[in-house]
Amino acid sequence: MMPLHLQPESHIPLYVQLRDQVRALVHSGELRSGDRIPASRELAGQLGVHRTTVANAYAELESEGLIRGHVGRGTFICGAPVKQFSPAPRSNGHGGAMPWEALFADERGEEGLSRLMPEVPPGAIAFTAARPSEEFFPLDEFRRCANDALRREGRRILQFGSTDGYEPLRRALLDIFRSEGLSVRAEQLLITDGCQQAIDLVCKAFLRPGDSVALENPGYPGAIAILASARVRTLAVGVETDPGRTGHVGLDVDAFETVLLQNRVKFLLVTPDFHNPTGTVLPVAERRRLLELAAHYQVPVIEDGIYARLRLRGNPIPSLKRLDTSGSVVHIDSFSKIAFPGLRVGWCIGPESAIERLRLVKQSTDLHTDQLSQAAMAEFIRRGYLTRHLARMRKVCRARLEAMEEALEKHMPDSATWTHPEGGMSLWVTLPPGFDAGELLIHARERGVLFVPGRHFYSQHHQPNTLRLGFSGVDEKNIARGVQTLCDLLNSELRKRQRGARDEFRARGALI
Repeated sequence: MMPLHLQPESHIPLYVQLRDQVRALVHSGELRSGDRIPASRELAGQLGVHRTTVANAYAELESEGLIRGHVGRGTFICGAPVKQFSPAPRSNGHGGAMPWEALFADERGEEGLSRLMPEVPPGAIAFTAARPSEEFFPLDEFRRCANDALRREGRRILQFGSTDGYEPLRRALLDIFRSEGLSVRAEQLLITDGCQQAIDLVCKAFLRPGDSVALENPGYPGAIAILASARVRTLAVGVETDPGRTGHVGLDVDAFETVLLQNRVKFLLVTPDFHNPTGTVLPVAERRRLLELAAHYQVPVIEDGIYARLRLRGNPIPSLKRLDTSGSVVHIDSFSKIAFPGLRVGWCIGPESAIERLRLVKQSTDLHTDQLSQAAMAEFIRRGYLTRHLARMRKVCRARLEAMEEALEKHMPDSATWTHPEGGMSLWVTLPPGFDAGELLIHARERGVLFVPGRHFYSQHHQPNTLRLGFSGVDEKNIARGVQTLCDLLNSELRKRQRGARDEFRARGALI
């Protein structure tokens, strides 16, 4: 039996304690490559914890490459120990190596994004990404745009630039906003290094340690990580994925109102269009009510609109920013989902005073966003390439979403449910009660299929039987194969459980 000692009274989650202790046993050499460790059910019984606790710890160790499960054989140590810091001997009178690990600030959510971007083995089917498929990047068109920008004003765009952003790109964005029915003045626009930086700037501009922020639960792990590093209190607001229960999907506005009544909230961060990870869309009536609450309680709303232009079916819905009449909304967006994630070009629009504050914070962060990327994107828009590329990507994503829905409908057990998004890049699956997505991932990985367990998207009250499937980066043939593999695993486990339940029923009948 492994020397494990969990402390239920600790503020550290039990699965994190278990993960760290097993990791330490590997690092110390007490567990070596090839050693068999107990199955999750067995170890849970030994420790007196729920099986989900062990499954979550094993899933993280699996993602680190330290363990691997083999169907019918068990779970084994397979990773070489990561070399730990040990001070060098004092041989020259000037001390040993610098103890960097001891100097790091507390780890608060920094691992979240790395869990979303695991290394994909060759030949694997990865439903892990919610990003454009690079096979459709219009490289020749973009190359022409970059070359034209360099020929026309290469010396200027390779020099320091304005924190506000490259002026031709700003003008192009203002024209796009106007065509979408949104009136924005130049003073209300700031170019950023994508939505991730925009969220970080908002936190730096408006938050102090101990402040409270309302956040969708489940929600974007990048935002969860930024808020954790800002030492603020996150107040989870549920996201409804079943319209049969409340009559709407998306952020639970009733729950948000309760949070406002009970707490002093600094702002709400929300993705109303094709929410990551669930793919839900907040209806217009709920958007209006949300804005009324924000205005009444004087709580700003940070609207993440990064997926809004990826509507694949149905009718468009006005953004919170477009519906806003009280100046309550700061809208953040990016080219990352509709064009090229690698460029890191995005923007914020909001009240002039808020944008000015964000501009000053950005100035102390990185001075300005890369100008060559901005200039190339401005030319890409001016030539009409963005409009053409976005239309193509909508067609591709719509076909892939339909392929995923068809495969789920064909193979998923009746006791599982999933969302039916009208756009975006992912959907949300709820497994039958008692299943754990982290444990499913261990077995799915053996069969060459990857996905992201739902627990990585929760700031509170994790639901272990949930997972996200990204469809935008996988072709229709592999979507069908990958979904069938996942469903075969689920159906096999369901049959085992049903047989076990029948055997238990018969055994009880014999006793009677």
